[in-house]
Amino acid sequence: MRDALASLRRDRGAWIGAGLLALVVLMAAAAPLAPYAPTERDREAGLAGPSAAHWLGTDGASYDVFSRLLHGARTTLWTGLAAVGLALCVGVPLGAVSGYAGGRTDQVLMRAVDVMLAFPSIVLAIGIAAVLGRGLVTVIVAVGAVNVPVVARQVRASVLQVREMDFVLAARALGYRPVRILARHILPNCLAPILVLSTLGLGFAILSAAGLNFLGLGPEARVAEWGVMLNEVRQHILNGEWWVYVPPGCAIAVTVLGFNLLGDALRQALDPRVRRAGRPARS
Repeated sequence: MRDALASLRRDRGAWIGAGLLALVVLMAAAAPLAPYAPTERDREAGLAGPSAAHWLGTDGASYDVFSRLLHGARTTLWTGLAAVGLALCVGVPLGAVSGYAGGRTDQVLMRAVDVMLAFPSIVLAIGIAAVLGRGLVTVIVAVGAVNVPVVARQVRASVLQVREMDFVLAARALGYRPVRILARHILPNCLAPILVLSTLGLGFAILSAAGLNFLGLGPEARVAEWGVMLNEVRQHILNGEWWVYVPPGCAIAVTVLGFNLLGDALRQALDPRVRRAGRPARS
């Protein structure tokens, strides 16, 4: 752990990613201080550019872009966290049981995962969202379901590596139950790849959720969410009203970039093989 923390402190990408994510979290925390409510309309302003009354202008529905941007940070972060949490709750037990049990159980579970991986992620997410209907919960379930096979594959690979180690064999010799061996001995030693995958998965989940919302499969227009904001102003993209689509687009890009940079830094810090490969050779 000391080596991992030292590696993170030296990694410039980790500092940049953490700084970008801190900015997004600050935006979400400042949402109650927004000058307007996310559903408040200024019908007199209409579609107008930045001004003293509206710092980032107003969109076609007369909503204040700056206020909805701040409130959208909360919704977007919550959507990503919930989707990744759902994927972990399903994918971790699935991959752990598959990797530890082996045999026919492993074959059945992994063939089911292969079926899900055979579909492009966005197509599978659209199909799930179309079946469940519009809504924020639908987006969370669709994005979480798409991430389940990725998590299951990673956890299975980690369990297959750890289950052959001496301390696991000793636990079996002592007569411990498989559930206890998995929970107390194997999964704690698989936390590093799960943590890295979760961090990188947050960026993918936020981007996927924004894509579904942009396609109109998410919540209604009154909900302040960055993908919904882009969906509502798509007709203005070619008309020069940059203030209605640049702020939410940049916010999504900054958030995804922050999670990707931090995830890459965590992978380099927590993987001893990568850390050793990055060290200069001693003379």
